[in-house]
Amino acid sequence: MTAPIRVLIVDDDALVRAGLSMILGGTGDIEIVAEAGDGSEVPPLIAAHRPDVVLMDIRMPDVDGLTATEALRAAESPPEVVVLTTFHADAQVVRALRAGAAGFLLKDIPPRELVEAIRKVAAGDPILSPAVTRQLITHVSEDGGYAGRRTDRARDLLAKLSERERDVALAVGQGKSNAAIGRELYMSVATVKAHVSRILTKLDLNNRVQIALTVYDASL
Repeated sequence: MTAPIRVLIVDDDALVRAGLSMILGGTGDIEIVAEAGDGSEVPPLIAAHRPDVVLMDIRMPDVDGLTATEALRAAESPPEVVVLTTFHADAQVVRALRAGAAGFLLKDIPPRELVEAIRKVAAGDPILSPAVTRQLITHVSEDGGYAGRRTDRARDLLAKLSERERDVALAVGQGKSNAAIGRELYMSVATVKAHVSRILTKLDLNNRVQIALTVYDASL
């Protein structure tokens, strides 16, 4: 038997935490190892429980979820972070994704989709659907004064890739799964994963979402 997916829930609403615990805890392959009501509580809980996935609310009274995510993902061997939000894609969500969050979930997500999302993230597949991709492109394109510098930097980064790696990066930016990329580019899923790993290493990124954001920044 495989070990259960260890999850830490961070939300200042006790009812939301209870609902998430009830949904996820009844699956058999997901274990709620701890709950927190504020981002300030996250570091000691991470150290004590070593979760695989953190469900992180954005708006909390002391340390918000964005600050907590940035600190968490900057640490060594961090767990995956999934942002919980009532917004489809606002600037705060983009900030969380740039910090290394594996994706985000709306709080009204159906229970079955929530469970599948946690499983996907734990398996290394960030949540970045085509619909979310379109919304993020809009927010990145409206990012204001830093857009030009960000575009230049992103294009310089992508120039480090081989032609095949660039093809994979563009497909990741379109929200495609490894299987879909393999079919489109005529390669095995294992080869796609190997290309993604090399892209992450070459560009000094820590997940597929950041690859996608780099593609958006490059206006590709």
